Amino acid sequence: MARISKKLKEARSKVDRTKYYQPTEAFQLAKDLASTKFDSTVEVAFNLNIDPKKADQQIRGALVLPSGTGKTQKILVLTNTKAKEATAAGADIVGGEELVQKIAKENWFDFDVIIATPEMMAKLGAIGKILGPRGLMPNPKTGTVTMDVTKAIDDVKKGKVEYRADKEGNIHSILGKASFSNEQLENNFKAVFEAIQKAKPQTVKGDYILNVSISTTMGPGIKVAVPGLRAAMNK
Repeated sequence: MARISKKLKEARSKVDRTKYYQPTEAFQLAKDLASTKFDSTVEVAFNLNIDPKKADQQIRGALVLPSGTGKTQKILVLTNTKAKEATAAGADIVGGEELVQKIAKENWFDFDVIIATPEMMAKLGAIGKILGPRGLMPNPKTGTVTMDVTKAIDDVKKGKVEYRADKEGNIHSILGKASFSNEQLENNFKAVFEAIQKAKPQTVKGDYILNVSISTTMGPGIKVAVPGLRAAMNK
């Protein structure tokens, strides 16, 4: 069993685990409890009443956070047809099959996001088992497989995040940094929450969102009261 640090024990003691906090209150508490020496990342976790084994309940998508992420992403564009456009749009690295081979042979991952034009997908499919577990495989559903590389790059720079339900029906997303204002965090939270709500599969009956919590890097989870949550809300 992992050892719980003294700081985390102290932080947990300040969170009422039976309470569902209103969003602004939860953000302030999370920021107050952030204990890292760096600017902690604020994240949200949704527990959903879905069965990801069913094809129509595999939730995946992307959105641009209105307040950004507070994080600079290093962008790799793989293309044979849009190299000049990608470079002009501000991609950090641009190339074709030679970079796919570099990933495969050298375990090279000096980037955070891959954007690819459609003709590259056959090559990328060969290293899907390498990219998939790292969350790096481009996908049309998240806008990372596209001919409009300028828009795709611009979206990432503005604060685009991807979300995907894991095998337990949980979705995790970045909301920003502990240095963000409560208003910035709440704007981002509302955008993610609305995206998750809109993604509700038609085959899901009854409660959809079972639980929502936010946390900072190495910080405790704080339950958040949101409309439609199964648990009783605190007003």
